[in-house]
Amino acid sequence: MKEQTFNIALLGIAVTFFLIFAALVVPALANDQDLVGAFAAGFVNPYASGYSIDVVLCWVTLMVWVVYDAREISIRHGWLCLVLGIIPGVAVGFPLYLLLRNRQLKHAADP
Repeated sequence: MKEQTFNIALLGIAVTFFLIFAALVVPALANDQDLVGAFAAGFVNPYASGYSIDVVLCWVTLMVWVVYDAREISIRHGWLCLVLGIIPGVAVGFPLYLLLRNRQLKHAADP
């Protein structure tokens, strides 16, 4: 896969999830305004709980990677992707971190 295709795919994933999140979650949350209830709704049954735990642990994995990269190879501003991994979600924060990381590594390799 070409780098441009990779970057477009990552950006497309992040934007797609953001738009779906904005259409489904934001109106319900604006109406209800219960953040704890919104979080708890992800655990209403064993199936939803499985997916929710998967998402939480994917975010924790991203956090470990961001902290490691910040110290070992000096990737800057990864914390922004961690915030975006919480709201709206990992499907935004993770692809944007890959884009950020690739861009910084590419610029570091250029003379």
